[in-house]
Amino acid sequence: MKRFHVHLHVDDLQASIAFYSQLFSAQPTRVEADYAKWMLEDPRVNFAISTRGNKPGLDHLGLQTDSAEELDNLRQAAGSAEMALIEEGETTCCYARSEKHWIMDPQGIPWEYFRTLGNVAVFNEQQQATEGGACCAPVRGKPVGIPFKSRSSCC
Repeated sequence: MKRFHVHLHVDDLQASIAFYSQLFSAQPTRVEADYAKWMLEDPRVNFAISTRGNKPGLDHLGLQTDSAEELDNLRQAAGSAEMALIEEGETTCCYARSEKHWIMDPQGIPWEYFRTLGNVAVFNEQQQATEGGACCAPVRGKPVGIPFKSRSSCC
């Protein structure tokens, strides 16, 4: 089963945690110094916030899958729709080890398709000290043909 994913940048993590905890009637399932995440069941949403962005607002949207098969089905659907894929493969970001790929919608909003493989102790193993850049999303509004690893802010 898939889970909708939303990642927002926030200025004040503690105020945002208090707000969203009240809004969702639930405490976050994970809290770090720069990050919080709620894994909600009704509605089925992975809602994350972080202070790593340049300005408050939407970082990216996505779909989280429970299986490699579901992730491959999303990849195939994007491919058959002739959407440009940015393959990231297995990586760490947002305190998790995941397998993922990205597409960009017509407005330039990144969509992350991913399957979580486990938790890690740092935001990103490759660039632990990186400031800025929330997750490893492609840069909004940039052509999807730009190789993923060219991002300077993350991953």
